[in-house]
Amino acid sequence: MAKAKANTKVDQIRGKMKETLGKALGDSSMQQAGRGEQLRAKAHEMTEKAAGHLRKRSGSGH
Repeated sequence: MAKAKANTKVDQIRGKMKETLGKALGDSSMQQAGRGEQLRAKAHEMTEKAAGHLRKRSGSGH
């Protein structure tokens, strides 16, 4: 679980770097690709967080 969380953060950072580089180079497709990577990583992070909450609830008997 911790490894997946770390990978998600790395993906977010990589996306931000790609977006920033695309902006600096005037490459809108690179910029949008970077935003896409960030959004995918954020969605994955939120999905994992929700799954964790569900696992907690099912394990506690609520």
